[in-house]
Amino acid sequence: MRTSLRTLWLAVGLLLAALPAAAYDTAAKAAIVIDQGTGTVLLSKNADEPLPPASMSKIMTLYMLFDALRDGRVGLQEEFTVSSNAKSMGGSTMFLNELDRPTAEELIQGIIVSSGNDATVVVAEGLAGSEEAFARQMTEVAQQLGMENSTFSNASGWPHPYQRMSVRDLAILAKHLIEEFPQFYGYFAQEEFDYKDRSPANRFNRNPLLGMGIGADGLKTGHTQEAGYGLVGSAKQGDRRVIFVLTGLPDQAARSQEAAAIVNWSFRHFVERTVASAETPVAQADVWMGAQQSVGLVPAEDVAILLPALNDKSVEAEIVYTGPINAPIQQGQELAQLVLKPEGLPELRRPLVAAESVPLGGFMIRVKTAASILLKQLVNGPATGAM
Repeated sequence: MRTSLRTLWLAVGLLLAALPAAAYDTAAKAAIVIDQGTGTVLLSKNADEPLPPASMSKIMTLYMLFDALRDGRVGLQEEFTVSSNAKSMGGSTMFLNELDRPTAEELIQGIIVSSGNDATVVVAEGLAGSEEAFARQMTEVAQQLGMENSTFSNASGWPHPYQRMSVRDLAILAKHLIEEFPQFYGYFAQEEFDYKDRSPANRFNRNPLLGMGIGADGLKTGHTQEAGYGLVGSAKQGDRRVIFVLTGLPDQAARSQEAAAIVNWSFRHFVERTVASAETPVAQADVWMGAQQSVGLVPAEDVAILLPALNDKSVEAEIVYTGPINAPIQQGQELAQLVLKPEGLPELRRPLVAAESVPLGGFMIRVKTAASILLKQLVNGPATGAM
């Protein structure tokens, strides 16, 4: 038994034009851009460095609240108590006081639109008893979500040495939120909210992209002196959605311009193409002791990848499996991986499954199959070659 590696070219070049995509040179201290549908990382700069996230970490507080709403621990119209601790929060607030009983829905809007530091403390105390306990839960849940460079000391993003997130972690969190909570994601596109008309000057969503007509529909800005200006954003055009995070910019204007430029670059310089169909075998794998000597390998589902929009080259791919594969084989059984290598982008791996079932062969068939495969190996050597 050995690992078989076969190289092939998926001809998609005729669909494309003739120049390579230009790389994007961002002025942000750290940034990442991810195509949501394919998971392709289009841009990465200092993506894994733990940095102060400022109010962008409020997305984690919202994730925790959405999770509580999902499992029925709270309801959208359930009222929360405002403590003196929550009221005392500085910075951006909903201007809550101890007599208020804001609902979960009002707190969601207050966190997203008003960036209410007081609202995050109300949520933290309501769900965990104290902000300290809530912060510990935030760190634990972040680890479960695969956010390896995130730690929390508070629910608001208030500056603290232990309040750290990488831009990759923020993108992971945004992706989870978009995919797990579509019923709540619409709140991020809400442009105005003023709790009990207490702060007309603070009623507008700080996300500068919402009114630009570029498909932006979330998520959250952030700013402290330590962190600079940042944004976790997402935009959808047609069937494609991109998620992006940038931080460390010098002012609001730079944040707005850089975010808009990244969105435009992401959609103009990359296109999604289907390069392999679930109906069509991409290769044959040798079968050991089966009623037939080989089995077709097909993608488990249509394989769509992101490619530079201006690139006329085919996509290099490799099929990797351990073979020959022992019979019996069931149709749909995962047997191999298709490793795609688009130029200038990270490689992608997609499963390949058996196109049909292959039962165990009879005695004479097994003898013949074994002899044929052994002879092939002696003559051809390792199963590496062009297809």
